[in-house]
Amino acid sequence: MTDRFKISLESWLKVLAELMGDYNVYAPLRNEITLDYHFISKETIPSIIYNTPIPVTPLKTFFLPVKENVTREVDASEKNVIIGVPSCDLHALDILDEIYLNEPFIDSFYEQRRKNTLLIGTDCFSILPHCHCTTYGITAYPAKNHDIGLAVLNEEVFLTIKTPKGNEFFEQYIRNANPQKNEQDENQKILEVREKVKDALTNQNIHLPGYQSTGILIQESDDSIWQKYSKTCVSCGACATICPTCTCFLLVDRPGFEKIRQLDACQYPGFAKTAAGEDQLKKRFVRFRNRYLCKYVWKPEKFKSIACTGCGRCIDTCIGNINKNELFIELKNGLII
Repeated sequence: MTDRFKISLESWLKVLAELMGDYNVYAPLRNEITLDYHFISKETIPSIIYNTPIPVTPLKTFFLPVKENVTREVDASEKNVIIGVPSCDLHALDILDEIYLNEPFIDSFYEQRRKNTLLIGTDCFSILPHCHCTTYGITAYPAKNHDIGLAVLNEEVFLTIKTPKGNEFFEQYIRNANPQKNEQDENQKILEVREKVKDALTNQNIHLPGYQSTGILIQESDDSIWQKYSKTCVSCGACATICPTCTCFLLVDRPGFEKIRQLDACQYPGFAKTAAGEDQLKKRFVRFRNRYLCKYVWKPEKFKSIACTGCGRCIDTCIGNINKNELFIELKNGLII
């Protein structure tokens, strides 16, 4: 289903205030350093940032917490609304759902949180220096895995209802806000902004190889380029933990038969170390290359979904200033300096 409506920004803010008693509402807010998801109160509703890339925290954190006790029940009564989810994070749900919702090994914790969360996706009306979603076939506006699409333009909120869950939400909270059907010329304005963003991303990443091509380049590469780019890697694991599709974890036993699931990262020293002391990823450059083999070669062999959605967070967060896009362009050009 796809129904399109618009309401005034003032009416939308009133809708959000009405939600507070029924949902935990999260949306992007900006501080002096970053844009990130925050728990929204009635006081912070007017400060929500729309159509701006991208929250620092990936969407996966709402469904797969950094640390949780998996011997306890998930609170099935807790319902969330997440506003302003970018397309790159929505596409990342493809592979997360494949991993955690496929029979016979359904993760009940992940499943319950997905069911209890309404996702409101957002257009990106601008780009950041490391955004490259379109290079991997992803649009810079919501195309899948969301219940409602949202764009704010000229003090009006444009809503696209995508799922029965989104329609139920619309009928309960938005119908009374006097929504109007979108006029064709108003839709055209949003389409024009989307086209400008697409052109900007194309121009910015014109030399970057596509997803499948990158996998081939990685497989055909030798050690030298990985040794070169891993020189400044400090094995902090930030690139993997902030990635919207990386979900490796440890299960830690605690007294009383408790188990703690904790986010892990393939860039940590000892990640692949076995009880006998063997470590296939002991060398830093091998460990560094392993992450890209996983994302561009091994996961595509096992899953239908891509394992990188071009958000660029791994580049932004790297304290070693490693730019994977520069690495892939160098691979494409055959340049090892």
